[in-house]
Amino acid sequence: MDIIDSHHHLWHYDAAQYPWIPPASLLAQTYLGEEITAAATSAGITGTVVVQARQSIQETADLCTIAEKFPIVRGVVGWLPLIEENIAQLLAEWTQQPALKGLRHVLQEEPVEFFRNPHFHRGLAAMAATNLRYDLLIYEHQIPLAIEILDAHPQLPMILDHIGKPVIQNGEISSTWRDGMRQMSERDNLIGVKISGMVTEVRDATLDDATLCQYIDETIEIFGIDRVMFGTDWPVCLLRVEQYRHWPDLVRAHLSRLSSAEQQAIFSQNAIRCYQM
Repeated sequence: MDIIDSHHHLWHYDAAQYPWIPPASLLAQTYLGEEITAAATSAGITGTVVVQARQSIQETADLCTIAEKFPIVRGVVGWLPLIEENIAQLLAEWTQQPALKGLRHVLQEEPVEFFRNPHFHRGLAAMAATNLRYDLLIYEHQIPLAIEILDAHPQLPMILDHIGKPVIQNGEISSTWRDGMRQMSERDNLIGVKISGMVTEVRDATLDDATLCQYIDETIEIFGIDRVMFGTDWPVCLLRVEQYRHWPDLVRAHLSRLSSAEQQAIFSQNAIRCYQM
């Protein structure tokens, strides 16, 4: 079965360029094309989408270069300065880059004012005239702000990263998250939701696979098979699991009860369609 990891990161580690990575962290090392090819291939992954990890046009260029050199990387979600006046010109230039499939801004770290910044919305409106998708990176408490963005730009296809980053506690499902996700599911321009990045949202000292699987089930129930896509958030997920393959193995085992067509949708076809790969 074709399996697409719809969300991972790559970087040449530099403390100044990646201040969010503590120097003593296992993330404080280089993860590039060779590393993702080896890790993904060993886990049975056939293709990936690499997502920006710092807000830099240079990183976007570097990720596109990696995609050109390493066939396993089938698409790039990069970053461009959407709040800049020349964003329409930048988009015209960057949409000529075949590897670039979408853009993302680290909204989870921004104040409420940024979500409503008219310059940011001007950039999103300009994106709607392109074939690029916009990745939403938020915490569960920011879901109402994300809904405002979705409603303001109904013509812009968007994809939700990490199932909206719920506050995960073993044996529980966040009601705030569930209610917010149900509201988001009513927006047709939210074309995809990634079951990724969940292990690092667990507040307990140990991971409970049953709770994580329940979040997967809730997401599928809310959004349906055709909007859910598999992803890992590697190498960030290594903060809670020992190996890349831990998450794909868990998700494959849990979703084995689904039909072949349903599994193919979640593991590859939805990502391929949403990112136009």
